This record gives sequence, C-alpha cells and structure tokens, in this order.
Amino acid sequence: MNYEELLEKAYQKLPKVEKGSERLKVPDVEIMVQGNQTIVKNFSQICEVLRRKPKHLLKFLTRELATPGGFDGVRASFQSKIPQNLIQRKLDSYVKEYVMCKECNRPDTRLIREDRLTFLKCDACGAKSSVKSIK
Repeated sequence: MNYEELLEKAYQKLPKVEKGSERLKVPDVEIMVQGNQTIVKNFSQICEVLRRKPKHLLKFLTRELATPGGFDGVRASFQSKIPQNLIQRKLDSYVKEYVMCKECNRPDTRLIREDRLTFLKCDACGAKSSVKSIK
C-alpha cells in the first residue's frame, strides 16, 4: 500500500465529527405543575443528550433553584412552583459551565474527579479545565 491508501484507510477509521457548535441540541424543558410541585417530564432525555448523570444535574438545579427536588428514573420533581423559563435558563447555564469545552466550545466533554477537584475534560481537543464542585 502506498501513502495515500494508508491515509485513506486511517481517515475511514476516524469517528465522524459534525462541524459547528450546533451539534448539541438540548431539548426544551417540558414541565407540569401539580399543586406545589413542578415536574420536569423530559429530565432523563435531557441528561442523555448532555451525557451527564441525572444526580449531578439534579444537584445543580436544586441548588440554583433553592428548592428540594427528586428524581424517579424518568422525571425530576421540585417542591415549589417554578416557571419553565427559569428552569430553562438554569439548564443553559449548566450546559455552559459543565458541558461545553472552554477552549474549543464543543460538547464532547466528560467530568472527571481527581482528588477533591472536578475537571471538565474535552475529548475533541484534549483541554482540561477545572469546574466548581456541586455541594
């Protein structure tokens, strides 16, 4: 095999990467209010798209919304009436802080813990930046 054939073979083995930052399409928050509870119906779907653990996202939202909450496997519930646009804004700030790479602005990241610190590690560019721990 010559160089061009080897190069073509290597390119075929690489994962397909879409161009642009619009690759990450986070679903809009769908809520339902029952009495004094606000339920996010598509919480597990949002977590799948973001590739984050539901427990982490729920911890962030309960802290930011200053209300207790829970997760039942599919949906998240909060113990107060919360407007949909407020939850959406908090979700957007979570994506900016804990999902998007600070260097290349791509969503191909994962959270890793080293000792007591949490880092955002980008699989696309290899950047590693510290993020605030959620207590």
